Amino acid sequence: MPSWTDACGLDEIEEEGVRRVDLQGRTFAVYRMTGEEVFCSDGLCTHEAVHLSGGMVMDYEIECPKHSGIFDIRTGEAKRLPACVNLRTYPARVDGTRILIEI
Repeated sequence: MPSWTDACGLDEIEEEGVRRVDLQGRTFAVYRMTGEEVFCSDGLCTHEAVHLSGGMVMDYEIECPKHSGIFDIRTGEAKRLPACVNLRTYPARVDGTRILIEI
């Protein structure tokens, strides 16, 4: 059953930034847009299992640092090849100064 889990501090991610979070034996990417708008997805690119935390976030998209595949961080949709399999996304919210994700 899904539960809210503390992922990191809001101040640990710059606006339009991403952070790698390893929890429960899995890797997640936690994104922060402006203010307290946060998102979460699987942390590895579906094309070649590269950590998305090394990529660039812009306009609600993350670009994989290896082959430049692009995903929508809100939906996980693969938007540019070579990525063609969507990312799984997870609910995320801010509680005080912490980012919680539902996994």
